Amino acid sequence: MPKREPKELPPQHTRSGTPIAPLYGPEKPDSKIGKPGEYPFTRGIYPSMYLGKMWTMRQYAGFGTPEETNRRFRYLLESGQTGLSVALDLPTQLGYDSDAPEALGEVGKVGVAIDSLADMETIFQNIPLDKVSTSFTINGTAPILLAMYQAVAAKQGVPYERIAGTIQNDLLKEFGARGAWIFPIAPSLRLCVDAIAYCAEKLPRFNPISIASHFRDAGANPAEEAAYTLADGVAYVKACLERGLGVDQFAPRLSFFFYTYVNFFEEVAKYRAMRRIWARLMKERFGAENPDSWRLRIACVCGGHSLTKAEPLNNIARTTIETMAVACAGLQSVFTAAYDEAFAIPTELAARTALRVQQIVAYETDVAKTIDPLAGSYFVEALTDEMESAITGIMDQIEERGGMVRCLEDGWVQRRIAERAFEYQRDLDAGKVPVVGVNVFKADKEEPLQIHRVDEAAERAKADSVRALRKSRDQATVEAALTALESAARDEGKNLMTPIYDAVMAYATVGEITDRLRRVFGVYTPSRVF
Repeated sequence: MPKREPKELPPQHTRSGTPIAPLYGPEKPDSKIGKPGEYPFTRGIYPSMYLGKMWTMRQYAGFGTPEETNRRFRYLLESGQTGLSVALDLPTQLGYDSDAPEALGEVGKVGVAIDSLADMETIFQNIPLDKVSTSFTINGTAPILLAMYQAVAAKQGVPYERIAGTIQNDLLKEFGARGAWIFPIAPSLRLCVDAIAYCAEKLPRFNPISIASHFRDAGANPAEEAAYTLADGVAYVKACLERGLGVDQFAPRLSFFFYTYVNFFEEVAKYRAMRRIWARLMKERFGAENPDSWRLRIACVCGGHSLTKAEPLNNIARTTIETMAVACAGLQSVFTAAYDEAFAIPTELAARTALRVQQIVAYETDVAKTIDPLAGSYFVEALTDEMESAITGIMDQIEERGGMVRCLEDGWVQRRIAERAFEYQRDLDAGKVPVVGVNVFKADKEEPLQIHRVDEAAERAKADSVRALRKSRDQATVEAALTALESAARDEGKNLMTPIYDAVMAYATVGEITDRLRRVFGVYTPSRVF
């Protein structure tokens, strides 16, 4: 095929000196595929892709205490990481303080424990928030963590318009796949939209939601993963429009998060297909006029359920293949899981090795030197078309059943995911799905693995620190802020972000803020067993 050279892009060569064109393809591209940076974005959402800006390299990090997490963050930044990704422990995710009875045994285990603004200040000490973007994998308490991050930036003197990052803030997938919910669906959706509206007005560089595909790790296949996640996106768009927001007011800051697996070509096709489905939805169904509203901006994790406890060093090969798929597919932000994450929080060596996987793919291969390198492959283009058809077929079923919220309420999505998870485990046990080191090519004996151990004394110290905070702050100011928040929550017309921010600034804790909202909203209890 003839080469088409985008203007003002630097010349590229292989290591042996062979020239690499920035873009390959026909002079008149198929309208279904299009050009990079142009509707329908099959070939990528920006004209120059990685030739203009490499994907953001993050490592999912955070454990134990804020002090430990700060040390790990600075270590990763010194190792070349270009963005931060914060893991939160289960009590923080579920709105409990570290000294709560419900938190016992879980403080700092799967992420860092954050009880108050004081903890957030410690985590980001000596990390300039005008120079890094930070992603928070947090949902039920996402507005609280956003307010804390904004407050830390303000204390650093960073203007609001410079604050960059993402809160996951995707509650619908919690009801469908993950289970870390707090409030019922309706108030959860209200809080999600509150954060979206707030960021649209005050934090123009911050992504107020990362619509996430935990459906895949729960058992869904690639087409279902894409369909359920995009359907969640449709539900959020509809909720924002019902709130009175203009589509181009919020849509450019919507972001998505997916899991990438070792089925290399299918993963590339999945991302290419989703980009043009989302572009069509936003332009044709919702009438967005800003091209930024049509772009599907995607972050992903390479790892997750694809990692195995058996022969864990094999996981380095898996995440390398997955990272290469991501690079070929043109995603915007990536974190690579460490080889020991099937056991525990990564050790420093495992975390650095996972980061090195991304750096090797980005800088030692030629995959980032040309745009959409697999375009035009008979196999990839056929898979992209087939994936698009499968995804839209499932999304049509969801719409026929009343939309994603309705499908979550009646358990349709949960049942389908459970069926797929059963089918996968059955086929894995039967050897129909080969997994090296698990059911094929198994080693007789494995070498012991050094894994990260959580200091149990740190949990007790964290509980003591939150109790000390409560004694040291101005309790009258805290009570006034919490009372104002509770009052605002009872008014469905109020956006809760400002009263949450006020409570955070008074050093109210995550548990105290969440408890006031529980008084008003109640808690979610599944109406049936799926």
